[in-house]
Amino acid sequence: MAEELKIRVNERVETMMVDPDTPLLYVLANELGLKGPRFGCGLAQCGSCSVLADGVEIRSCVTPVARVEGKAITTLEGLPALYARQRGLTATPALHPLQQAMIDEQAPQCGYCYNGMIIKGSELLFQVAEPADAEIRQHMNGHLCRCGSYSRIVKAIQLASRMMAEERK
Repeated sequence: MAEELKIRVNERVETMMVDPDTPLLYVLANELGLKGPRFGCGLAQCGSCSVLADGVEIRSCVTPVARVEGKAITTLEGLPALYARQRGLTATPALHPLQQAMIDEQAPQCGYCYNGMIIKGSELLFQVAEPADAEIRQHMNGHLCRCGSYSRIVKAIQLASRMMAEERK
C-alpha cells in the first residue's frame, strides 16, 4: 500500500507516494528517472545497482525505499557534487575524478559494471587517499565486470587517487 515517503537523492528532497517495500532501484529509475544505478542481477550480487547511503555503498535492488528515509542517497549522477562538498570546492566539477580516470584508462567496455565500480571505488577513495593495489582489489571484491576489465578498473582507481592527491597540493 502506497505511503508518502521523503528521500534525499543527490541533494534534493523527493516526496512521493510509494509502497515502502519497493526496491530503491525502482524508485530511482522509474520515479526519478535516474540512469546511473542499473538492474543487473536483482540479488545484490553484481553491484551494478550500487548507490551511496550516507557515504556507504548499498545495493539498491534489494533495499526497500523506506530503509533509506533520512539518509543522503548519492547516485552516479550526484558523485561530482558529493566530491565537491567533501573537498570543500567552490565549484562542482563535471565529473568525479574516478569518472574521469575510468575514461582516461578506457576501463569500461559494455558499461554493465560502470555504475557499481565507480560508486564502490569512490567510497574507497573517500576512506583511503592512496590505496595500495591489494586494498583496491579487496575493496572492489563483489563487483562483477562481464568484460573482465578488472586490471583497467584498478588502474583507473590508482589514477584517480593520484589526480586527487595533485588537487590537494
